[in-house]
Amino acid sequence: MSDLLWQKPGVKVDARIQAFLAGEDVILDREFFLFDIQASRAHAQGLQRIGILSAEELDGLSRELELLAQDFSAGHFVLDERFEDGHSAIEGRLIERLGDAGRKIHTGRSRNDQILVATRLWLKDRLARVYALCRESADVALARAQAESALPLPGYTHLQRAVVSSAGMWWAAWAEGFIDDAVRAQQTLDWVDANPLGSAAGYGVNLPLDRDHTTQALGFGRLQVSAAYAQLSRGKFEMAAIEALTSALLDLRRLAWDLSLFTSAEYGFVALPAEYTTGSSIMPNKRNPDVIELMRASYSAAAAARTEIEQLLSLPSGYHRDLQFSKGAIFHAFGRGLGALELLPDLLRNLEWRPERLRAALEPSMYATDLAVDLAREGLPFREAYRQAADPARWAQGDPEASLAARVSPGAAADLRLHTLRERLDALPAATLSQA
Repeated sequence: MSDLLWQKPGVKVDARIQAFLAGEDVILDREFFLFDIQASRAHAQGLQRIGILSAEELDGLSRELELLAQDFSAGHFVLDERFEDGHSAIEGRLIERLGDAGRKIHTGRSRNDQILVATRLWLKDRLARVYALCRESADVALARAQAESALPLPGYTHLQRAVVSSAGMWWAAWAEGFIDDAVRAQQTLDWVDANPLGSAAGYGVNLPLDRDHTTQALGFGRLQVSAAYAQLSRGKFEMAAIEALTSALLDLRRLAWDLSLFTSAEYGFVALPAEYTTGSSIMPNKRNPDVIELMRASYSAAAAARTEIEQLLSLPSGYHRDLQFSKGAIFHAFGRGLGALELLPDLLRNLEWRPERLRAALEPSMYATDLAVDLAREGLPFREAYRQAADPARWAQGDPEASLAARVSPGAAADLRLHTLRERLDALPAATLSQA
C-alpha cells in the first residue's frame, strides 16, 4: 500500500489493523471513482477562483484528472491494494504527475466531504436510472393495456377464483404502479440533489470556498448549507434512495409472483420469452422461470441494505468510521435492484398470453358478483341480492366480454381511464442519465 494520507512521523502502521480499517474500501470505491474525479475537478476550479491555485496549476490538474478518468475507464489504471481508498489514489496520481500542484488539491476539503459528494453524484445517477426504467415499464404496460383491454383474465382474491377480470386491468395496474414509482424516484432524486462539497470534515474551513460554483459545476440543484448537517445527512439520504428503489422492486416482486403462478402448468396463462427461462441440470423436460424468480428476490437485497444502513446510524453528530460500511450496502442494493429492473421492460413487451387457457379458467361462480349487483340495481337490497346470488343454482356460464363491458366504474374493465394514466406519464420529465 502507498503512503497513507494521514500517516504521521514516528507512528507505526500495523498491517493487520490497517487491513481491518481499509476493508473492501478500495474495491468498493471503484463504483465512485469517476464521480470522485468529477468532484475533484470542480474543487480545483473552486480553489483557483479563490487564489489557492494558479490558472496554470488548474489546467494541469484538469488535464491529469481527465487522463485519469480515461485510464480508469479503459482499465489502464486499477484501484487495488496499492491504495487505501479511491481518494488517496486520485491524490497520489496527481502528486506523481504534477508534484506540488497535486499536493494542493486537498486544500479546503476532507475525505468526509469527498465521499459525501461522490455518493450524492452516484445516487443521483442510480435514481435517474430507476426513474427511467419505471417510466419505460409503465409505457410498455400502458401500450399493452390498450391493445389487450378486452382480453378476459380470471381475477383472484386469496388465490381463489373471484370474478372475471381482463388483461387490460392487469396491465393498467402495473402501469399506474410504475408511474408512481417513477414519481417517487424523481422526488427522491430532487431531495438528494444537494451539494455537500466544501463542508470539509463537518465544520467548514478558514477559506472563502466558492461553494456556489461547485454546486453549479457539478449540476446540483442546491447547496447543502450547513457543514454539520452535511455529515448528519450521510446514511439518511442513502436510505431514502433505497426506499425509492424498493418502491419499484415491491411492484416488481408482486408482478413476478403473478408470472410465477401464471406460467405454471396448473395455470398455463402465460408463455415467457425463452431467454427468460433456464433448463434443469437433471430434468430434460424442464424450463424454469429463474429470471422472474430472481427478480422477485431482488427486493430482499435492497430491504436488507436499508436495514444495514439504519443500524449504522445509531450515532451522535459528526463523522464516525462506522459509516464506511454504508457503501457496500448501497452498491449491493442498487446492483441487484437495477439489474432486475433493467430486464423488466423487455419481459413485459414479449410475454405472451394463452387466451384459450384464460377462457377455460372462467367458471360460472365468477359471475355471481355480477348477478348480485344486477339484482341490487333492480331495487333489491344488496344483502338480499347477495344471498340470492350465492345460490349455485342461479349460476350459469356467463359471457366474459359482457361481464367486462358491464364493469363501468372508473378504473374497472369498461372504463380503464388509460388516457388519464397516459397524461400522467407524459407529464413526467424526460429521463436524463449522468455522463460521469
